[in-house]
Order: sequence, then C-alpha cells, then structure tokens
Amino acid sequence: MSTFQIQGNEFLLDGQSFRIISGAMHYFRIPREYWDDRFEKARLMGLNTVETYAAWNLHEPKPGEFHFEGNLDVAAYIQAAAAHGLKVIFRPGPYICSEWDFGGLPAWLLKDRNMRVRCSYPPYMEAVERYFKAILARVAPLQISHGGPILMVQVENEYGSYGDDKTYLGALRDLLRGNRIDVPLFTSDGEIGTHLKAGTLEGVHATVNFGGAPEERFKALRQHQPVGPLMCTEFWDGWFDYWGIWHQTRSPRANARNLDRILKAGASVNLYMWHGGTNFGFMSGANFSFGKYLPMVSSYDYDAPLSESGELTKKYHALRKVIGRYTQLPQEPLPSPAPRLALAPVKILEGALLWQSLPLLSSPVKTVAPEPMESLGQNYGFILYRKQMAGPQKGKLTIAGLRDRAQVFLDGKPLGIFERNLPGRSIRIDVPGSSGRLDILVENMGRVNFGPELMDRKGILDGVFFNGSQLFEWETFCLPLDDLSKVQFATVNQPIHAPAFYRAQFEVDRPMDTFLALPGWTKGIAWVNGFNLGRYWRIGPQRSLYVPASLLRTGANELVIFELHQTKKLQALFRSKP
Repeated sequence: MSTFQIQGNEFLLDGQSFRIISGAMHYFRIPREYWDDRFEKARLMGLNTVETYAAWNLHEPKPGEFHFEGNLDVAAYIQAAAAHGLKVIFRPGPYICSEWDFGGLPAWLLKDRNMRVRCSYPPYMEAVERYFKAILARVAPLQISHGGPILMVQVENEYGSYGDDKTYLGALRDLLRGNRIDVPLFTSDGEIGTHLKAGTLEGVHATVNFGGAPEERFKALRQHQPVGPLMCTEFWDGWFDYWGIWHQTRSPRANARNLDRILKAGASVNLYMWHGGTNFGFMSGANFSFGKYLPMVSSYDYDAPLSESGELTKKYHALRKVIGRYTQLPQEPLPSPAPRLALAPVKILEGALLWQSLPLLSSPVKTVAPEPMESLGQNYGFILYRKQMAGPQKGKLTIAGLRDRAQVFLDGKPLGIFERNLPGRSIRIDVPGSSGRLDILVENMGRVNFGPELMDRKGILDGVFFNGSQLFEWETFCLPLDDLSKVQFATVNQPIHAPAFYRAQFEVDRPMDTFLALPGWTKGIAWVNGFNLGRYWRIGPQRSLYVPASLLRTGANELVIFELHQTKKLQALFRSKP
C-alpha cells in the first residue's frame, strides 16, 4: 500500500515530495471505448494524474435508481487510469458546476417546491447521503491507501461562489469520512478572498482556481492558508461556448507562459480542461448573467489541449514542452492523428409530423394550469401544453415564467416564438371559428449550472395569459424523447414546415470518428443509431456534432433528426473535420 499526505508545504507520496501535474477529463463525457486512448495521451504529455468529477444526475436518474454500468462505470475509469500509471483526483460533488445541466444535481430534486440545494435543507441532505453511499462504495477501495490511484477527494465544488453554510460543508466532510474516504480532502474556490473564506473548511486543504496571474492568485491563497502545498485545481486553459456567441479560445502561448509560472512557483496544477469531450444528449448547462439566460452548446471541446475528438492540438504541444522543463517526459513517439470518416451527402427520405407522433410518444396529463416539467416527473427534453380555445375571438397571448423557449401554434399553424430573454413579448391570436387548438411547445435548453439562479425549473412556471386573463384547463404532453421507436415514418419528398422527425439510412464501410453537419437546417436534436448526439442550431457557434466511431456500425446505420422549424434541403453531411 502507498501513502499520500500533506506535510508542511508539500504533498508526500510514500514519504517523498510529489508535485501533482494533472489534467481534467470526465468519464461521462468520453466514450468508454476511448478511455485508454485519452489516458495514454495524458501520460505522453507528462501528466502524472487525471481529475474527474462525478455526475450525480446520470448515476441516479430517478430517486433510488442507480446506474454504474457502461460509460458510467466510474470504478472502471479509475482503474483504467491506474493501468496507464496515472494517479486520480476524484471530485464527487454532489454539485460539480462543469457547464453540466443543473451542475450535476438531479432534476428530480426540483419536484419538491420547497427544495433548497447546496445547504443543510434536510430532504436535500437525505438525497446526498443516499448518493454518496452508492458512489463511494465503488470508489473507496480505489484510494491510494487501499492500493488504488486516488490521491485526494474534493468537498463540494467552488462553494464560496454560492453560499456560506459551513454546517453543510462539514456534513459533506463527515459523509465522505463516514463512507471510508481516508485520503486527504480538499476544497477549490476562485481566487477572490470572500470566496476562499466562504468555501473552505477548517482542517480541509484549500486550493484555488484561476486562468492567469498565478502569483497574485497564490498570494490570495497564502493569505487565507499560510501553510500547505500550493495548488491550482482548475487552471482554465480554455473556455466553453454559448449559443449565439463567438467561439471561445485561449492562446497556447499565453497558456504556456502561465503554466510555466505555476510550476516555477513550486505549485501543483490541474489543467481544466485537459480533454473536454461532449455534453451528449440534453446534458449541456447554462449560465444566468447580467439578467440574461445563456445556454451552452453540446460540444465541450473547451479549446483544450486534446480536442473534443481526441486530437493533439498546438496547445497540447506547447504545454507539453513546459511540463518537460519540470519532469522527465516519456521517451516515446506521440501518436499520429486518427483517420476520420467523410461520406457523400445522406438523403433524408422519411419524415413524421410531431402532431401525428404526439400520441405515440406521450399520454396527456390534465392540469388546471401549466405545470413545470419537474412537477410531472420529467427531467429533460420538451414539453407541450395544449388547450382548446373558444372562438371567435382575437387578442394577445403572453407567457409568464417561461423556461426556456416556446413555439406557439394554432391548429398546427406556427404563430411565433417566445424566448426567456424576452419576457415582455406577446403574440397575436385570431380564433376565427367556434374553437381552435392552441399548442405551446417548450424546449428545456439546459438548467443553470452556476450562481444564484440554480433552482431552474423548466416549462411554464407561472401561467399563460390571453388579453390579460389567465388560461386554465390544459392537456400536457411530456416529451423527454428518450425512446423514438414508436414514431411512424412515411416517405417525404420535400421539407415539412412544422416540427417533425426525419429519418435516413447511411452505409459505413469502416467505423471512424466523424462530424454530423446540417447546413440549411434550423434547430433541433440529432440521434445516430438511437444515441442522442445533442443540439444543433443555425445561430452557432457550433456547426457540427461529434459522432464517435463507437456509435457507428459496419453496414447500415440510422440517423434521426427532430427539426423544430424547417430545413431548406433534405440531406445531412458527415464530415472528417468539425
């Protein structure tokens, strides 16, 4: 058995001084088939450690229902890291931020109208205790003190940016210790003094997160914690993207200079992200900043040293060169780029209107007023509110408490769009006959993952109003879109100007990574062989969806697209580059 300790200003591994040079990569964002490839590229870069969060919302999608199989086998991920000679930093949350829906917290928490998260609220703590018991039972045997690779475990995550409940932090510490976690515990917070003060816990090692000016950041940490090894748990070498805003990049040269300064100071470091991966499905989060809701794209490339599809970048080489000044790099050649797949344009030959598919995908629930998704037991996807309006009448329709984007239809005809960031908007409705069917299709575009707006329920929270009067008596269709097998497709010869599902078959001779591009399409979701790749939206900046080779089959493959508006051309492209 080995030991890992904090003594004075040093980390000690088996009694010898040890500097952590780590990279963040999350098992739940990377196809399991690629774990070994990513670990090997981490080792070749000179990293001695990898860091991973754990995603509570994936592990416990329903209260008491746990999943640790396949891509969620966190124990297998940690063991694979050890097989490549890498140590592990484990960050179980329960909150992780990470530009991940609800910061990794499960959406079902929000069914409790009185819920308070990241504090000592008893129902929340009961759920955390159940989750910790389940995941730590798998992780505890993999600590370095038990012969595994785990060096340290984090308590919460950047808590100083959210609250000041020290009782809560202490309870998490005690839960970790009570579930046999005996390696050093640590906290990580931004460099602001108030954040360090609120987010740290006596007797738990404090670390700091930043993207530049390391000397100043470490000075702030030293003022709070005079003794202890310096560590930047998140050195932000890139950044994430929002829909409708330019693609974020950070200079490899500037990154290299800052990393050199961190290592010159004798500090340990974790590159966040070293390899970002993908927010597959509906897992991308959002921020709420300056009064605006900012949803994030499906790609989590992060402008990281290793690209979304696992390619070595200029940043990889620049940072590897710096690491080589402080440690011996493996004397092995770096891998060549993997081949990528490009196909001839794939023709879309089948389609199905949402209106026809609705009864096959969902059974309506009658409610007096529109209810949020979570109240109806739904976590992700779309929700459709339907009402029969008496006529003839004309007027203005408004929505109060929309989360996040709504398309309005009368008898299937599109009337307009409501957006969360434009709460004062109204849409004119004219019901010419004796009645009309009002449909409001709401998209959950990702729950806020950081800051005070964390309690981000989805759907319509407050009500729908017509000429100032509230509308009651609704039918609600929950559309998580986790199973499309019942959709009945028919031949299509031209685009459908309404929400619709489309399907195409395409042939692959040899599965390789590829990128799905949908030029001419507007907004929606895409699946390959039943796997949800994520969102596309013509406003960018993301222009294609990563398709790992592990999702493809030799021979026939299936592409399904849910387009919310319309497409100019019934075809899809599989490209060799994003």
